[in-house]
Amino acid sequence: MAQLPETGFLRIKQIIGDPKSVPPVPPLIPVQKTCWWQGVASGRFPQPVKMGRKCTMWRVEDIRALIASL
Repeated sequence: MAQLPETGFLRIKQIIGDPKSVPPVPPLIPVQKTCWWQGVASGRFPQPVKMGRKCTMWRVEDIRALIASL
């Protein structure tokens, strides 16, 4: 978790990774996008924050807590 900032927000590709980007983004939580959204809907993963009509992000603090609980 050293690569995570103390506070702020993360996009989904920063959480589940993006091997197609240059350079590739390694996953913090290695699940597929569909699995991530199912986990959000069921309450297993943290709820997102809508920053705009097409911008969904997650609080770094929530992701840190999720990683610690796994």
